[in-house]
Amino acid sequence: IHVTPDEQKCWGLSGGSRIQTFDTDCGKIGIVICYDVEFPELSRLMAEDGMKILFVPFMTDTQNAYSRVRVCAQARAIENECYVAIAGSVGNLPRVHNMDIQYAQSAVFTPCDFAFPNDGKRAEATPNTEMILVSDVDLSLLDELHTYGAVRNLRDRRGDLYKLEMKKAAK
Repeated sequence: IHVTPDEQKCWGLSGGSRIQTFDTDCGKIGIVICYDVEFPELSRLMAEDGMKILFVPFMTDTQNAYSRVRVCAQARAIENECYVAIAGSVGNLPRVHNMDIQYAQSAVFTPCDFAFPNDGKRAEATPNTEMILVSDVDLSLLDELHTYGAVRNLRDRRGDLYKLEMKKAAK
């Protein structure tokens, strides 16, 4: 949906226009790509549509860019009461413009409540190392959280004061 100024300049990319969730055999998922995770409205709309797991593939070239993706992904897990899996590219492609270096650490984040890890980190890869990260998640814990959590970010929103709505896509 969102592209960075550098992606526009170097690769001529333009933003998308479709916000969508996907029914899978393990539950409803959402996907936001890289910069999109920095816009909380996208994943909130997906959460309102029943999303349980948010996937965030990304490519960042610096550690500070990676930190933006990571911190925002952790926030999305808390505010949308869902799991968030981030997966990025490491290494370099020296002859590809604007992809000569990359920094990443893949991870799976959870809400921060009693049934989950205190720090909201379910699993993490070794920073900036090529590897596969595998992590099981229990979707029934999310249902428990929605009903009995210490806080209930989805349920306790003040719809009497504000709302978020998706506009109809341009044709």
